[in-house]
Amino acid sequence: MTTELTTLPPQQYALSLHTTTPELGFAISNFAGETRTNVWNLGRDLSSYIHQYLIDFIQPQTWADLEFIAVAKGPGGFTGTRIGVVLARTLGQQLNIPVFAISTLAAVAWSYKNHTQKAIAVEMPAQRGKVFGAIYQVNSHTSEITALFPDTVLTPEAWQETLTNSNTEYQLIHATSGLAATVTNILELSYLEWRQGKRPQWSEALPYYGQHPVEI
Repeated sequence: MTTELTTLPPQQYALSLHTTTPELGFAISNFAGETRTNVWNLGRDLSSYIHQYLIDFIQPQTWADLEFIAVAKGPGGFTGTRIGVVLARTLGQQLNIPVFAISTLAAVAWSYKNHTQKAIAVEMPAQRGKVFGAIYQVNSHTSEITALFPDTVLTPEAWQETLTNSNTEYQLIHATSGLAATVTNILELSYLEWRQGKRPQWSEALPYYGQHPVEI
């Protein structure tokens, strides 16, 4: 039995944001041949200019054209991640549209979906000498992604032990730079969930800092 997948209504768009690093990434698409994306290295100015960059980027579309929003929820920098999630939540609440919070590591794994049949292990530096690690199985034919080992913060030794005991062939990806470019992957993963009928409310979008979710 196959599940009927939903398609985006005509003239409607989805918007994604990536702010977990000093780079700012936006992507917008109607998934019918029209997609735009851009990345800016704003550094510490990200918080000051993100709203203006977004207003300029979304044109010629308008807020009313948005069917849903997606945002990179982390792991990543604390301040940048929080800025993106808060903005996405605010837009979702004001526009009364779904907000998808997508793992930064899952987006990296998804960006390699056409490059390997192996599982994709993604690691990213964390604070105090630790690492963020996750292992994903990506199937580009069925457009599915499964977390074999969910996003976790661990010591390098514990991460290496996890990889050793994973009992699966994997390709290891070091996510250290250029992550905002995966904003298009954030958009694609959210669209997969949207097509499956998921409609998360803005209040469900929470940042992932490698600890318990923080109330925002």
